[in-house]
Amino acid sequence: MGRFLWPVAGFAIALLLWSWGVKGLEETTPIAAMFAPVETFKALHVMVLGPDIWLHVATSLKRVAVGLGFAILFGVPLGILVGMSKAFSQASTPLFQLLRMVSPLSWMPLAVMVLGVGDAPVYFLLAFAAVWPLMLSTAAGVAQLDPNWMLLARSLSATKWEVIWRLVLPGITAQILTGVRLAIGIIWIVLVPAEMLGVSAGLGYFILDTRDRLAYSELTAAIILIGLLGYALDYAARFVHARWLHSVPSDPLR
Repeated sequence: MGRFLWPVAGFAIALLLWSWGVKGLEETTPIAAMFAPVETFKALHVMVLGPDIWLHVATSLKRVAVGLGFAILFGVPLGILVGMSKAFSQASTPLFQLLRMVSPLSWMPLAVMVLGVGDAPVYFLLAFAAVWPLMLSTAAGVAQLDPNWMLLARSLSATKWEVIWRLVLPGITAQILTGVRLAIGIIWIVLVPAEMLGVSAGLGYFILDTRDRLAYSELTAAIILIGLLGYALDYAARFVHARWLHSVPSDPLR
């Protein structure tokens, strides 16, 4: 029972603090009343019953999927290279660490200049943000593989591609899924500002639209919805990761 009571208590305290904060601001900023919990949840109720917000949600989720797909496409092979090739690791790690520490949003002007306005720069920013946790998780998984598996594969005259497909990838899938979960969290954070790049749909666009319309209760409701959707995505990633851990043997050669 306590497993459910504590989260409920935490949300209740947060709502109280939210209400008190709005009450305090109303004295100096009357418009703050539009950010109150009651007004926000009224707007959220109307919002989720209408079709418009779900078009924005579908657009954003499509961008998340495409950005994550590109990040996996580049991050997993790079991680395997870093983990399996000492020379490649020594040559590339300083560069990767430097690029990893650059905020993806700082690439916005260049992304628009090179890729134009639309979905392309958004895909680039999301993929750039997500590729690093995938690469690092993959490389860490390769480093943790039992060396005896590699020796056995070589003794059986396995080619490099056979080692990667039959041994390395099955052995590091759990780490890749961990990287995917981290990547989804980063993508979801970068998504909203990335969708302020001149696109005409998406949750980031919707945030700007509510601001321009002075629909502040809708703005706060959209923030709540973004949090709920992000939680759902993270839960789905954790679920897949947990199911994988419980459904496969620890030895990929079995």
